[in-house]
Amino acid sequence: MPPESDYIVPNDSPPAPIHRVLKGQKALVTGASKGLGQAIAVGFGQAGADVLVNYYSDEAGARQTARSIEESGGKAVIFRADTAREDEVRSMFQCMIDTFGRLDICVPNSGIQLNARIDEMTLSQWQRVIDVNLTGQFLCAREAVRLFKSQGIDRSISYAAGKLIFMSSVHDLIPWEGHANYAASKGGILLLMKSVAQEVAHLHIRVNAISPGAIRTPMNVEKIISQEVYERVLLKLIPYKRIGEPEDVARATVWLASDESDYVNGTTIYIDGAMTCWPGFIGAG
Repeated sequence: MPPESDYIVPNDSPPAPIHRVLKGQKALVTGASKGLGQAIAVGFGQAGADVLVNYYSDEAGARQTARSIEESGGKAVIFRADTAREDEVRSMFQCMIDTFGRLDICVPNSGIQLNARIDEMTLSQWQRVIDVNLTGQFLCAREAVRLFKSQGIDRSISYAAGKLIFMSSVHDLIPWEGHANYAASKGGILLLMKSVAQEVAHLHIRVNAISPGAIRTPMNVEKIISQEVYERVLLKLIPYKRIGEPEDVARATVWLASDESDYVNGTTIYIDGAMTCWPGFIGAG
């Protein structure tokens, strides 16, 4: 049996450099103290943006994210807020304006899982996941759009008045037994994103979503530590035969926030190693 560390195959693809395509822009990333949010915030800093780093419970992680941004030449501020609370979201966006003067990119990334089968799920488990994963993204989207509309377009910064990038999951398409609350929240993001994009595209506000698959994050890594789970997840569910890295998501998010993707609007980018291509049908034709 291979050592436990071999179960999660490392990314053997060379990391692509992040160019400074966001120079001068100001970004807000929620849930940025670890995992995908941390990688995205750091990627924005490497690409030239200044970043408000939101966290809820992990202040040390948020400070590490801010240090990494500053080490790459950007400015960073940390802000604690529960993104499911309207008053705290409003205070966070006010801090954004007080600190950086404007908002160019918003990534409402905060998300949680409280897993249970449907007949055992409590109302509090259902409600908290919906509150954080869906309502929290609505609250951030609303505040971001208000700012984007008020500040308009500054072509010296970007061709768009603002970029709003929702964080979803492959489970906006793939049902997930034992995770009905999580899948419902992500399915909601799919049409929340499209509806907002349709509503504000004429203002040159770009609205898109990122849907990651199995990524090596604290939320996922503990699920892939046995040979049986490794083989079932990696070998059967991911045609590309590797687990994604947070940097895979960060590089795509940087591109989506940049003018290099200026005509991309109202779409979801799946970063999943082809997990959404129904791998169960491989060889079944």
